[in-house]
Amino acid sequence: MTNWPLMLLALAAMGSCAGFLAGLLGVGGALVMIPFLTFLLHHLDLSTDMAVKMAIATGMSTIVITSLASTRAHHQAGAVRWDLFKGIAPGLVLGSAVSSLWLFAVIKGSVLALVFSFFTAFSATQMLLDKKPKPSRQMPGPAGQSLAGGIIGLISGLVGAGGAFISVPFMAWCNVPMRQAVGTSAALGFPIALANAIGYVVSGWSVTNTPPHSFGFVWLPGFFIICVCTVFTAPMGARYAQRLPVAKLKRGFAYLLYVLACTMLYRGLSAFQ
Repeated sequence: MTNWPLMLLALAAMGSCAGFLAGLLGVGGALVMIPFLTFLLHHLDLSTDMAVKMAIATGMSTIVITSLASTRAHHQAGAVRWDLFKGIAPGLVLGSAVSSLWLFAVIKGSVLALVFSFFTAFSATQMLLDKKPKPSRQMPGPAGQSLAGGIIGLISGLVGAGGAFISVPFMAWCNVPMRQAVGTSAALGFPIALANAIGYVVSGWSVTNTPPHSFGFVWLPGFFIICVCTVFTAPMGARYAQRLPVAKLKRGFAYLLYVLACTMLYRGLSAFQ
């Protein structure tokens, strides 16, 4: 029997932490949520495959709300490059649609757990390496930006992250200042999350073994509680990004991501046994 008060408290704590991290670092909110959501959904007697899919879809859907609050804070600080947003967003939406409407429905949850583990470890490694780009490198033109957006959207739809774990390193690699890369990635979180959320609902509409109070692959209790918490904590994180030693925080967060990657790797591999 599910202990609902404890479940709701865990969701609120998780949403608060994830929102703060998303605002502070520009990456990591969904990456933190999905392993914990998978764990919580297991307590609703879901298989590993279904728990992973529901966790990815629910975590990504919350970014629709989180990104608005975070973007507002970054925009007020002058950290959003709207010219880059216009170039990357169309590809993001297309890649997200292909991923959430088609690939997400046909790929097993255990495989998605392995994909999530790989790209979480990739994100952590990028944070630790913190490589400096060549001074002459610049962002590509509109076609190149749209292509990059398509790739980011496709991968993000499979792992349930807002894309910042790829878009921030990509823009920094193209000599966009880190503060602007984080702010622009926060803004890009909205179209990528909205396109994926719609896809998760449509692709999961006819699935019958989802838990009660689900909307396609999106678990509504988790969605609403996490959204309420992140609306308050994401702007707080964005404000503290201007004050705290973010470089040191990113190193510590990278180690946390490695732990989460190993957790999801274990869950994915155990489903094959």
